[in-house]
Amino acid sequence: MIYIFPPLIQQGIASGKYFPVLSNGVPLSMVRDASGRFVAHAVGMFNDNGDILSGSSITGIQVPGSAIFQSLQGLSTSVATLQATTAVIGVGTAVTAALTAVNLWQTLKLRQDVKQMRLEVQDGFLDMKKALADQGSEIIQHIQLVAADVEFRNHRTILVRAYGLFQQAIARLKIAVSIQDLSLRYDEITAARGMLFDALADYRNDQILDNVCSAARLRRQECAWAIEQAIAMTYQLQGELSAVCDHLSHIQQVMRKDMVSVVASCSIDSELGFLFPEITRIYHHDLALVEAWQNHTSWQKSLPPSELKQLQELPGSDAMSEVEDQDVSIALNKPVEYQIYNDAQTQSHPIAIRDGLLLMIDAGLRGRQEDYITQRAANKGWNALTKQNLQAASPWNIANLSIYFKVEDQEFEYQ
Repeated sequence: MIYIFPPLIQQGIASGKYFPVLSNGVPLSMVRDASGRFVAHAVGMFNDNGDILSGSSITGIQVPGSAIFQSLQGLSTSVATLQATTAVIGVGTAVTAALTAVNLWQTLKLRQDVKQMRLEVQDGFLDMKKALADQGSEIIQHIQLVAADVEFRNHRTILVRAYGLFQQAIARLKIAVSIQDLSLRYDEITAARGMLFDALADYRNDQILDNVCSAARLRRQECAWAIEQAIAMTYQLQGELSAVCDHLSHIQQVMRKDMVSVVASCSIDSELGFLFPEITRIYHHDLALVEAWQNHTSWQKSLPPSELKQLQELPGSDAMSEVEDQDVSIALNKPVEYQIYNDAQTQSHPIAIRDGLLLMIDAGLRGRQEDYITQRAANKGWNALTKQNLQAASPWNIANLSIYFKVEDQEFEYQ
């Protein structure tokens, strides 16, 4: 993870005037001057794929309340957009055309349309017939069929209620931070957090998660992850850094578990092309941001009171909009995850592509596959396939090698 700072700060880093803050060798989203005083927050970051992650996406890293509420509004936009796409995917097995209409790229563009107020959110949903009017009559007819489906209408009722609770909680938080009495303020934040947990329970309701296709389940779970992040922000507003760290650790575990479940149960023929870019972006973008947030919060816990106060008084950066403009531009161009998928298709069997996603998400599973490959390679005298060399290989290379040896051992079934 590489952090981006305002241009003047970047120049100061290059000249040796400012110094990035590290924690156990891991870069953080802050810089100090030669005296050790904090001088600036990061306004964005590059992930491992070279994508810019905008400042508003760095959910809890910037301490000022204004930055947190900007992040909450970003979460609200994301939930509304993701939730609206369920009106296209539906409940059962979605047709390929429907998945294409709300794939990663299309969803990023929808999110920008909501953010720029070109599309209006009503009860946590968008008018998808209007939003996808350029996609052709087949998609419009499919949306109408989904809307008429009794089971989806039940799901929609639950989601509308959950989104309403989410919005009410955000509104309550905005009022809470203006309360001068600290005890009353914290009571209001706690009450708002209770509303968020109620909303989360709806998004985790078995009725909207069971017996749906993998693509639909992922979109519902993404909404739940956003609510989880909002809950972490309430602890941050109360200065409960240990609770923030604990909840962020919980979020990462839940995200990984949910992604493994979605990928393991997906239809390789109809859903893999939709899920691969989605899961890859979640791993390199959303999960990376939560991890960075946790690293930053753990470091904050170690600061003496004087430095913590100095950090809290440091204003947000005026360069935020510049980075967000770059993020908008990226959202309007086909994301790099599609090129990764195209490359994987030319080099891997579809089952290996799916298994590679599982290995990317689950480090323990990857370690077991590396051990298996190392053992089988040693039996054949293939000394290049050592544990060290395998650790540098891509998840899809590991998946391909694993399948190769399983075919030899007659332990592989095409499914």
